[in-house]
Amino acid sequence: MIERRQYIETLKRLKDKNVIKVITGIRRCGKSTLLLLFEEYLRETGTSPDRIIAVNLESGDFRHLLTADALYEYIESRMGKDQPYYVFLDEIQNVPDFQRVVDWLYAKPNVDLYITGSNAFLLSGELATLISGRYIEVRMLPLSFAEYCSAFPEEHNTPKLYARYLLNSSFPGALEFTDSKDIRAYLEGIYNTILVKDVALRKRVSDISQLQSLIEFMYDNIGNIASSTKIVNTLTSMGRKISVPTVESYISALTSSFILYRADRYDVKGKERLKNSAKYYAADIGLRYFLLGSKQSDSGHILENIVYLELLRRGYEVYVGRVGQSEVDFIVLRDGLTTYIQVSQSILDTRTRDRELAPLLAIHDHNPKIILSMDYLPMASYNGIRQVNVYDWLLEEK
Repeated sequence: MIERRQYIETLKRLKDKNVIKVITGIRRCGKSTLLLLFEEYLRETGTSPDRIIAVNLESGDFRHLLTADALYEYIESRMGKDQPYYVFLDEIQNVPDFQRVVDWLYAKPNVDLYITGSNAFLLSGELATLISGRYIEVRMLPLSFAEYCSAFPEEHNTPKLYARYLLNSSFPGALEFTDSKDIRAYLEGIYNTILVKDVALRKRVSDISQLQSLIEFMYDNIGNIASSTKIVNTLTSMGRKISVPTVESYISALTSSFILYRADRYDVKGKERLKNSAKYYAADIGLRYFLLGSKQSDSGHILENIVYLELLRRGYEVYVGRVGQSEVDFIVLRDGLTTYIQVSQSILDTRTRDRELAPLLAIHDHNPKIILSMDYLPMASYNGIRQVNVYDWLLEEK
C-alpha cells in the first residue's frame, strides 16, 4: 500500500481529540486503505487490537449491521466501560439513519470516532445539524503525483511518469493493472457507480444520457470559465436541451460526489468573489481520458487541473483570479497568506512569457507570485515573480 502520509499525519494530530473525524472523497480514492493504515499505526504504537472496532459497511461480512440499531448494538457489545475505543465506520452512508449512530457514539466519553463516506451528502441535512461544531472533515483525493511516483522507485524519468500518471489514472487501484483495457474497465466501474449511486439516484435523474452529456461537457471544458447559462446554451446547440435549474442541480450533485471540483472567481482589485461564473476541474485526468478519449489532450488545461488538485491537497483555499480584463490562474489562501500562481507548459517563447507574466505584473502588492512551467531552467525571477519547474513543485516535500 502506498503511504498516504499527508492524511495519516492529519489523523495523528486529531487522535483522541473530542471531534468526529469525517473522511470524505470520491469513490476509490483510498479512504478504506487510509483507515487500515491508521489502524496499523494504532497497533504499532501500543493500542490493543480489542480496542479497535472497524466496520466496513460495503463488506458482506457486515451485511447484518445495515440498520442504525443493529450497528450501534454491535459496537456497544464490543466495548468496555472505561478504556478509550477507536471506532472506524467505513462508507457509513450505506446505513439508513446513520446520523443517529454517529450521535449516539459521540455521546460516549470513551469513543474516538472515525467515519468515511463517498460524497458530501454525508455532511448535509440532519447529520450536519446533529454534529455541527463537533466534527472535522478530512477531504481525500486520489494519488498525488509524488505518491504515484513512490510506487515506481526505480523509475527516474519524471516526464514519462507524468504522462503515465495522466493516462493511467491517479486512482490507487489503477496501479494493479498494466493493460490499458483493464484500466479502462476499472475506471468504467468507478464512473458508473458514481453516476448511478451518487448522482442519478439521489437526484432522481430520469434522463441518464442528459446527465452523461453534461459530465462529458464539463470534463471537456476543464479550466474554462463556465456559467449555467453558457452551459445550457452550448448543450442545447448540440441537441441536448436542458434547463438552467437542471444544470445547477446536476453540477451540485457532481461536485458533492467529488467527481468535479469548482473554483470560484475572485476580483483582485475589487476584492470580491464573482458569483456568476467559475472554473471546473476533473477529479482524475485518467477518468477524463476514459470519457473523452486520448485525443482530447488539451495539455495546458490538464496541467492546470493537476496543479489545482495539488493546491487542494496542500490545504489551500483556491480561487481563479481576475485582474481587470486579465486572468490569474490561481489565487491561493492559507494561514492568512495570499499567493498568486500562473501555470504554463512553457515560457521559453518570449511572447508566451510576456503574456503569462502580464496579469501577475498588474497586481501591485507584495504577496508572492509564482509561474509554474515544465521548462527545465535554472531558477529564474522576473520582477520578483519566481519561475519554478512544475515537476519539482509537484514532487517537493510538503
